Amino acid sequence: MQTHEIRRRFLDHFVRAGHTEVPSASLILADPNLLFVNAGMVQFKPYFLGQEAAPYARATSVQKCVRTGDIDEVGVTTRHNTFFQMAGNFSFGDYFKEGAITLAWELISKSQEDGGFGFDPERIWVTAYESDPEAAEIWERVAGIPKERIQFRDGKDNYWDMGVPGPGGPCSEIYYDRGPAYGKEGGPVADEDRYLEIWNLVFMQDIRGEDSPKLGFPPVGSLPRKNIDTGMGVERVAMLLQGVENVYETDLLRPIIDKAEQLTGRSYGVEHADDVRFRVIADHVRSSAMLIADGVNPGNDGRGYVLRRLLRRIVRSARLLGAEKPVMAELMKVVSDLMSPSYPELATDFSRIETVAVGEETAFLKTLNTGETLFENAASAVKSSGGKQIAGSDAFALHDTYGFPIDLTLEMAAEAGLSVDEAGFRSLMAEQRQRAKDDAQARKHAHADLTVYKELVDRGATEFTGFDELTSEANVLALISGGVRVPAAQAGADVEVILDRSPMYAESGGQIADRGAITASGLKLRVNDVQKIAKKLWVHKATVEQGQITEGDVVLAQADPSWRRGATQGHSGTHMVHAALRQVLGPNAVQAGSLNKPGYLRFDFNWQGALSEQQKADIEAVSNDAVGADFPVNTFVTDLPKAKAMGAMALFGENYGDEVRVVEIGGPFSMELCGGTHVEHSSQIGPITVLGESSVGSGVRRVEAFVGLDSYKYLAKERALLAGVASSLKVPSEEVPGRVEQLVERLKVAEKELERTKIAAMLASAGTFAEQAERVGSVRLVAAAAPEGASAGDLRTLATDIRGRLGSDPAIVVLLGNVDGKAPFVVTVNKAAQDLGFKAGDLVASFGPSIAGRGGGKPEMAQGSGSDPSGIPNGLTSVRARVAELAG
Repeated sequence: MQTHEIRRRFLDHFVRAGHTEVPSASLILADPNLLFVNAGMVQFKPYFLGQEAAPYARATSVQKCVRTGDIDEVGVTTRHNTFFQMAGNFSFGDYFKEGAITLAWELISKSQEDGGFGFDPERIWVTAYESDPEAAEIWERVAGIPKERIQFRDGKDNYWDMGVPGPGGPCSEIYYDRGPAYGKEGGPVADEDRYLEIWNLVFMQDIRGEDSPKLGFPPVGSLPRKNIDTGMGVERVAMLLQGVENVYETDLLRPIIDKAEQLTGRSYGVEHADDVRFRVIADHVRSSAMLIADGVNPGNDGRGYVLRRLLRRIVRSARLLGAEKPVMAELMKVVSDLMSPSYPELATDFSRIETVAVGEETAFLKTLNTGETLFENAASAVKSSGGKQIAGSDAFALHDTYGFPIDLTLEMAAEAGLSVDEAGFRSLMAEQRQRAKDDAQARKHAHADLTVYKELVDRGATEFTGFDELTSEANVLALISGGVRVPAAQAGADVEVILDRSPMYAESGGQIADRGAITASGLKLRVNDVQKIAKKLWVHKATVEQGQITEGDVVLAQADPSWRRGATQGHSGTHMVHAALRQVLGPNAVQAGSLNKPGYLRFDFNWQGALSEQQKADIEAVSNDAVGADFPVNTFVTDLPKAKAMGAMALFGENYGDEVRVVEIGGPFSMELCGGTHVEHSSQIGPITVLGESSVGSGVRRVEAFVGLDSYKYLAKERALLAGVASSLKVPSEEVPGRVEQLVERLKVAEKELERTKIAAMLASAGTFAEQAERVGSVRLVAAAAPEGASAGDLRTLATDIRGRLGSDPAIVVLLGNVDGKAPFVVTVNKAAQDLGFKAGDLVASFGPSIAGRGGGKPEMAQGSGSDPSGIPNGLTSVRARVAELAG
């Protein structure tokens, strides 16, 4: 049975049982605890936590998930995957244990001809929580599973919670016995390779405190409504139903390995080391494609770093398998073909996905070359000092700063006859992971802050009136201060005000919140910010300037008209720039984020490489042409499929409801899903001035612009600046560029002449240095401070000239410079001195500590730099002593 069919049968089974089919959420959700969605229940957490009322009593979904805690284990065993699909059914206060067990048993035991999975009932084992005999009794009664195939386990295995105070409960896991060829008898407690877990049923009934029942602590209470949360591993079920040894042999992963075999010339199943690399490629290519599809781009932290690491492990694995050419494009195409029947966005957005992945591959191939050079420098320094081991800190720097894999460092070190301080490296990696873990743990209490709003959220959404009016009469539903409800707030107090209706826009979709006021007779509050809770409750963060506000008051809520006018210009201007980008650059210039406020916008988009001056000019011109066209701005509400069919663009990672608001400007020119405020005609935006374009991460560029009056003010300032330059140059404004170009050219000529003069003077000093050479044993030594300001290149030229002037006698030249607080140096040793055993790199060790420097090179020349020029005199003394010691 193919994986897509397994998904479909699962969903159909539960829809027939009265569940609402809910699409998979994006892998990126606004959850402070998670980097990526890692379980099927994540999108339902507000319902389980009691922050929102569930819109349905029963739900079912197949959720795409990514777990990255054990990336290094992927491929080493066949049990780990970073991307997987979790099929689940959920009950919100509806059915409980017996309903969940009955529904699960029907699906796994029903014949395939009747729409089930057709598992042999005699090979099914289940586990239950050690203090949950009720679940065991239901399994025995409903499914007919004998007592000997029902095992009890403690909380570590059979209790579930979110890792923080909140809902939890015992769980019951379903296992399939693969037979004696896969391990010993005795059920899941004896061998979880033979007895493979396929489904976990969580009976969410408890409230856990600070200490988890998983560790033996009792719950602190019971939930008022009992819930069900289950998760079935789609890939594991596919493995069993397809009769293959592991998930990498299933229909959605094995074809990736087949393609990797073609690209590398190696075969899967021959050598373990190669098999690990093939599995890494198969797993990571699929995970990367899914992450990019949901809007993640490679970067140096957070989600971007995870994606970058996955993509680079693909490149490294392919290279170690013998690939000599780039592989990413062909591998990504295989993933798109395999996965798009369930995730059509992989096909419709393939061009962008491919561009991002190939761009990172190209960059990392260059990084590999850089890393190899840095490794060679580190290895040379170790050898020149007589060492045999590369420091753990050097290996960590290669890995963390340059993305150079540790296993490649180990391999290259072995080839060079060196070892690596792996313990030191692992220690630094552990420190880094602990910092990340501590940071994640610190964020885990974010949900508790929302409990004060629960009753208000359940009461219903704030009515937003701001599309039609800027002033609305409203009732004060609640006042919150310091995280608790208060009955009133006096003048001078900062307070959160919850109204039943409001014309003020709450921050979302890149548009920052309106400013405004809440007033009544003798009362005035200044509204500084408006935020959404649970996407539906408007929280006005305000300061009481006059009077006292009391819960239950009838007030006037007023959005600042000037602020709103500027905000609409900024937001509509963002849509103009987005449309212009796609017109100038093509459809791959996809939005990656935005921010707009009165008079200003910034727009992030996926793109490889900087924009040319012509492209920036074209984007500005297209945007302003659309402004000048006075396009009407239309908004309407429709369902999501219709909006997408019309060509409306959606933001990656955003979860939209069944109904969406479409903002259309100029018909086909711009059509986006957007809940923000906008002008009525494009001409009301005013002029758009593109300020610049920059990189904000790998594959992500940012355009910034002024709009409206701010644009005019900026242009007026630029005009005044140009007039001032024209006046100073005594030429008309239109001749300033040509005049500046002439001055720049003259400056370049002058700088070249100065450089020639400097070099001539320096070379002239070579004779002086040679004449002052000291005789140290049989060696002629020049150890001196270089002329002030001499660069590293100058030092090399000067040292080579001095060495030449010292003739055929054994000669050593050591020059230490002082440039901008740095101490560049060069050491050169002629052939005669090398024959006596002198090596340039060895001499660096004698003076390097004095200037806080290090460097390396070949026996005849070594160079580098230090950070403490004040140590130059001591360094010269040290090198003289070292030469004397070796010459003696």
